[in-house]
Amino acid sequence: MDKTIFIVDDEESILKLLTHWVKNEWKYNVKTFTNGNDLLDSLYEGPDLVLLDIMLPDISGVEVLKRIKRSYKNLPVIMLSAQGSIDVALESIRSGAYDYFPKPVDKNRLQPAIKNAITNYDLQRRVDELKGDLQKEFSFDNIISADKKMQEVFRMVTKVLDNSITVLIHGESGTGKELIARAIHYNGVRKDAPFVVVNSASIPRELLESELFGHEKGSFTGAYQRKIGKFELANGGTIFLDEIGEMEMSLQAKILRVIQQREFERVGGTETIKTDVRIISATNRNLKEMVKNREFREDLYYRLSSFPIYIPPLRERRGDIVILVNHFLKVFNEKLGKNVKGFTKAALKLLYDYEWPGNVRELENTIERCIILTDHDKIDVDVLPPQILNADGSSSFYSDVPLFDDNSPIIPFEKLKAEAIKHALRVTKGNIVEASKKLNVGRATLYRLMEKYNIKSKRD
Repeated sequence: MDKTIFIVDDEESILKLLTHWVKNEWKYNVKTFTNGNDLLDSLYEGPDLVLLDIMLPDISGVEVLKRIKRSYKNLPVIMLSAQGSIDVALESIRSGAYDYFPKPVDKNRLQPAIKNAITNYDLQRRVDELKGDLQKEFSFDNIISADKKMQEVFRMVTKVLDNSITVLIHGESGTGKELIARAIHYNGVRKDAPFVVVNSASIPRELLESELFGHEKGSFTGAYQRKIGKFELANGGTIFLDEIGEMEMSLQAKILRVIQQREFERVGGTETIKTDVRIISATNRNLKEMVKNREFREDLYYRLSSFPIYIPPLRERRGDIVILVNHFLKVFNEKLGKNVKGFTKAALKLLYDYEWPGNVRELENTIERCIILTDHDKIDVDVLPPQILNADGSSSFYSDVPLFDDNSPIIPFEKLKAEAIKHALRVTKGNIVEASKKLNVGRATLYRLMEKYNIKSKRD
């Protein structure tokens, strides 16, 4: 077993016995010490565990433990003592010891304690590595942009890293709102705590409250056991409320309470649960307009938008298109094992002139598709998606051809709205979320209109 244990004891007989167990029977590498200072001078070698006697000739074992924890806080230390005192044991545990054994040491209890301590240490190191990878992935160096508007976004983000102010990120779909939210978290003061994502549009409205706050066993049909909600899981860290504009008004009131009082109850529960979370929310909707239309709570809007950050669409920062194209070429060449060198001038011009309604996400998907389809070292217009080939450069998503002419009968406005909803539900095959996006209305609004006009979706 390629693990190293440092053993510290000034009694030669005990040192030999521990070494025999650890090295010869349990197959760990061993290095021995007879005093605390020599151990401290050797910690840079990176042991996986320390067996540390409390009574040492030069310095107290508890003091050695405290010094270890100041520099190597996760390194497991098992304390050994001939005193057998409860007070000594408690002081060791309070100072960060993994475990405590009185002498003579029980061999059958020591072996599993060492094994478990080293396993936990390995897991903690792996977690730390993954956190480091996340922090590197979501560093500002990995957010690709040279545009002045995006540089302003980065400047705004740096202002919220060292505090926990509530942030609202708004912009069109595909602009990278979640990427910015993760950058705030993984570069900020809460970077070592959880980052929990909740997409309000993708979770059925009847389940969203349980998803956010959890529920108690038996609180509703199907609640077979207690569920811990996202606010509880995110305690100490950040919760990212994506598509916040799709949230029901009744649930908005409960989110407001969490922001104001830092507490909530699980669905069906009576226990008040305290929480310390940073809330970052995002939307592609105009929340101010929704407030005017009474589709979004005004008090919640002002709480969420304490620090608003606007991400401009890709068509407003066209200089980033070529930079992003080259970035995604590199990414997908590596992912797909190809060596596409770039785009022809004609293809690149079409990419540059296109309006990109899906923004960076659409561009990313387009580059991946083109790399898969092309048989050449440069991507030409023949593999570009139809919507790019057929684009006329206009920023409008609608045709200039009128729906009616002067001889058309006048149709009541309410009937037009009902027909538009039916058409959207047919096109989306009853998908309420997609239909609401196509109609540019909130999901809650769409439900109310469907109820008003007695419209059923195929999924009902």
